[in-house]
Amino acid sequence: MTKALAAALLGISLLISPAAYSAERTITLAVDNMYCAACPITVKGSLEAVPGVVKAVVSYANRTAVVTFDDQKTTPAVLMAATAHAGYPSSIKG
Repeated sequence: MTKALAAALLGISLLISPAAYSAERTITLAVDNMYCAACPITVKGSLEAVPGVVKAVVSYANRTAVVTFDDQKTTPAVLMAATAHAGYPSSIKG
């Protein structure tokens, strides 16, 4: 009986969606080419268009974007590609 229960639990755990293992992550991107106060609007829009982005806060003064995202739906590389495609190359701020 114990082996059957263990096997059933193992089977159920394998069927659980990978989303159950996802986590929200927050990173800060250093954003280039922001030369006016309107630029953050474009950067924020490009980030929020990425599936999995929960929140994006862009600062013109600091030339940064703080992005909270679901790590099962997107990656930092995708976020950086989104800003670059909008004309604002970015990198992870260390």
